[in-house]
Amino acid sequence: MPSTYEPVATTTLGTSAATITFSSIPNTYTDLIMVFRGNNDAGANRAGYIRFNGDSGTNYSYTLIQGDGSSAVSGRDSNIAQSFFANVLGDNTTAITQVMNYANTSTNKTFLSRGSSASTVTQAIVGLWRSTAAINSITLSLNASNYASGTVVTLYGIKAA
Repeated sequence: MPSTYEPVATTTLGTSAATITFSSIPNTYTDLIMVFRGNNDAGANRAGYIRFNGDSGTNYSYTLIQGDGSSAVSGRDSNIAQSFFANVLGDNTTAITQVMNYANTSTNKTFLSRGSSASTVTQAIVGLWRSTAAINSITLSLNASNYASGTVVTLYGIKAA
């Protein structure tokens, strides 16, 4: 990673898990970068969700575009209890999510996520958490499955210039 990226925490799953949580995130960076590499234990396409500070209110929305080499789709959802951040497929999925201005207490929080799977899909997602609270925890979950053993997620902080 570039020298402006400072590792905050890494989680490597030794067994499958329903959620992955980063807590006590310091507010000393400008942005956060989360690098996800893994899959699910169902061996099928599952929606990966992100939630900030444990907020389960309907304060999230997202817009996505994705393609598989022969077709493209787009979609959006709003007023939901967590935001979509990646399709987590049965094969290795990689997603890089940037949370901008995460410690600012005067703006809502936005993120960009770019993901791909080795054999099926490439996607881009923009998400919004309608809260001015500084982000101090991030929780990832899956729709109808668990994250598989061997999944690795690293959280980086971007240092101020």
